[in-house]
Order: sequence, then structure tokens, then C-alpha cells
Amino acid sequence: MNTRFLMLGAVAVGCTMAFTLPPRAAAVTDEEFNALKAKVNESDAKVEKLEQQLMEKQTAPSSGVQPIHPVPGGTVSATHDFLVTGDAEVQYVKTDGENGSFLLSDFAPIFLFRASENVLFEAGFDVTLQNQDSGGSSTSIDLSFAQLDYLLNDYMTLVAGYMVLPLGTYSERAAGWLNKLPDDPLPRSVLPGSGAGVQLRGNVPVGQSGQSVSYAVYVANGPGSVDGTGNAAQTNGDPNLDLDGNVGVKSDGTTENLHGNPSVGGRVGWFMPWKAHYDLELGVSGQSGEWDNDGKEDWQAGVIDAALHLGSLEVKGEYIYTWEQTADQGTLEPQGWWVQAAYNLAGLDLDLPVVNSLELVGRVDHSEDGLGTHVDRETAGILYHLTSTLQAEGAYEFMDSNDPAQDNNQFVAQLSVGF
Repeated sequence: MNTRFLMLGAVAVGCTMAFTLPPRAAAVTDEEFNALKAKVNESDAKVEKLEQQLMEKQTAPSSGVQPIHPVPGGTVSATHDFLVTGDAEVQYVKTDGENGSFLLSDFAPIFLFRASENVLFEAGFDVTLQNQDSGGSSTSIDLSFAQLDYLLNDYMTLVAGYMVLPLGTYSERAAGWLNKLPDDPLPRSVLPGSGAGVQLRGNVPVGQSGQSVSYAVYVANGPGSVDGTGNAAQTNGDPNLDLDGNVGVKSDGTTENLHGNPSVGGRVGWFMPWKAHYDLELGVSGQSGEWDNDGKEDWQAGVIDAALHLGSLEVKGEYIYTWEQTADQGTLEPQGWWVQAAYNLAGLDLDLPVVNSLELVGRVDHSEDGLGTHVDRETAGILYHLTSTLQAEGAYEFMDSNDPAQDNNQFVAQLSVGF
């Protein structure tokens, strides 16, 4: 009930009582009545002021984030809009018939910078120390991505630079500590992870139920030829297709653009939630373009991805198919699929702290290189959450391949942290 009405009602009741109760020794004078009326009017004004302040608070943003105040010239101050995030891992591998060793240590920082209200920049690096089969170790520093993001509106963002390509969802959502197993699915090796180019992407809500459609359309350099030819292999027998996309330097160190025309690609996804932690996402993506220097041979890829969350249960996977036209061996078709399931034992609702920090993981994947070699793998893993961002992973992998070098079971353990 309105406070002002309460106060006026109280005054009205008081006045009524004054007329109905037996008179006291002295009656209310005009001066006293006018003084009381003045006080009521003063209280009325104060109530109106409080109501106005309350209304302003209710219409203000509820995010709790302080607004960014503009500086002269209409730009936005971004002095403190800088963040370093990322992850780090150390991995131990024991392959059947071989000595176990700490195979690699990886540090992957991500730098985020907000230049203005609508302009963002992000860059990620991989600093890796890895043992070599021939003995010793090597250290590498790789640029994972470096891109400029311009927020055109609530539903569209322009991306330019060295981008993580939206072929499926794994590359964009599986940084080391986010992946529940120590290594990548096998068929991801037939796809490029990043590419230099430009992209338009966004998300559009559908109805009022939380459903949405996501989209991405891009133009990128795409895969290239190591020696400029469209042959399946180089003269030394190594694969000729460079999935990373040679940006202008040949393997012999000379500078030359080894692409024909840039590739074109994109993804469309549909997300449907029905309650908290229960949702389904489906997506289809692809890329097509020339990969040899003469522009005579094409490379294409298609990916279907899906992810299902049912409380503590997560199931996701991808089907990947690629086509590689060659000048000497016809069309090659590297392909594969993977399915991964994980269950967090906290979903059992047991009063057991150690058990509640465990997550069981399983994965099945299949890969074909297009040249006759195939690999099947079944993985059983367990994940222990030491903290919300620090976790220990262990997995045993059962391998089956017609290539003896890849037909060895192995145990992989990893300690990873996100920051």
C-alpha cells in the first residue's frame, strides 16, 4: 500500500476520532489545525521524493558494474581493461613396451584487451617443452590466435586477424584444462585449428524460452601446399597439405604466396535449454577453397557437432569429413568421428567430499588419413577436481591400427590449471 495513502488515512482517522470522542477541556483552534495541515503536506512531499528515488534505483542496471565514463572526444577509457588468463599443463605418458616419461609441459597464456566499448583484442600463445623421439627435448612458442573483435551490435561481431576457426566447437571450447581428457580426439588432426582472415559471427535469440541460433561466416587463407604443387606428397614422402595455412614462406625459406584464392567457411548452430544444466546444442559447419599454388586443386571440410547436458551428465561429439583433390592421387578423403561422455559423481548427492570431486570420462574415436591408415581408440579416464580450476586427469587408451607405430596402448596422466 502506498505510504502517502497510509499517512493520509491515519490523519483522517485521527480527525474522525477528534469529532466522535467526547470533547476535551479545550477545542482545536484554527492555528493548530493549519499547523497540522502544513506538517501533513511536508510529509507528503518527502514521501514523493522517496518514491522518485526508489523508482530511479529500480530502473538502473542491476549488474553491479560501474559504468565506463566517456573521455573527451567520445572515446571510452580502457586504461584498466586488460586481463591475462589461460592454462598450463604437465603430462606424463607410459606407452606399452616403452619407458614412461613426462612428455611435455605447456603454458598457454591468453591476453585480453578492451580498447573501447566496442573494440576488443585477444591473443593466445602456446609455450611448449616436449621430449623428442630421437632423444633430448625442444621448446616451441606458437601463436594460437591473435584477433581484433568489433562489436557491431548485440547480434553481430566483426573478427579480423589470426582466428580460431569455427569448424565444429572443439577448438573454441577445449583449452587444456577445459578438456576432460589429456589429449585431443584423433580426427581433429584432419582439420585446421586457426586461419588468417575476417569473420562475422553472432547469436540470435529465438522466442522467450532461451533458445538461440548462432552463426559464423568467414574468409581465411585456409590450408596450403608446402611446395606449391597439388601433389599428395612432397618428393621426400611427407604430406604436402599444410593445414596451418602457409602465409607466405615456403619450406625452403623463400617468400611466396602458396595459396590460390582464400577459403570460405562458416557454422550454424542451434541451442535449446529446457532448465538449468539441461540443454542440447546441434551445429553444422564447413570450409572450402583452393590449396595449391595454381588454384587447380580444392580442399573442403564438413563437420556435424552435438552436445547434450543432463545435469551431471555431458555427452558430446563430432563427425568430420574432408576432401583433398590432388594432382597425382586423385581425391583423398581424410575423415573420422568421436563421442565423449562424462559424469560428475557429485550428481549422486552423496555426503562424500572425495567422491563428489571425481568425474568419470569415456571417449571413442576413429580416424582415417585418406591414404589407407586408420586408427580406432577407446579411452577410459578419471578426473579429480582439486579446486575449481586445478585438476588431475588420468586416462588409459586402447589403440587399434593397421599402422604398427600407432598400435600401442598407453597411459596418460596430466595435471592442469586454468587461471
